[in-house]
Amino acid sequence: MKAPCELIVWYILPSIRAGLASTLIESGVSQKEVAAKLGITQAAVSQYLSKKRGSSTELGEEAMNAIRELGDSIIAGDFDLLTGICDICRIVRKSGVLCDIHREMETVPDNCNMCTI
Repeated sequence: MKAPCELIVWYILPSIRAGLASTLIESGVSQKEVAAKLGITQAAVSQYLSKKRGSSTELGEEAMNAIRELGDSIIAGDFDLLTGICDICRIVRKSGVLCDIHREMETVPDNCNMCTI
């Protein structure tokens, strides 16, 4: 059985980064600046924007609102990226989105709660 953290790395983090990249680009930040602010390459930003990465997972409205808020904080220069991403990850875990992904990928016991811990 895959650990929840493995699913986060493969599905949730790319979706968070894609959302942040889109938010920043829509606010007029260049791809190069987005890459620097997010600690990723400009090529990764391009792939997020073209939906080659990070577009397969719907995170839910609450997480998307948190992504937009973090994007606004990044633009304002008042942000802690690691804390913001971890907060969004907690929202996703609590919402059940991670459980849904886990159940799509493999057989999970009905009483499993690992994704929400």
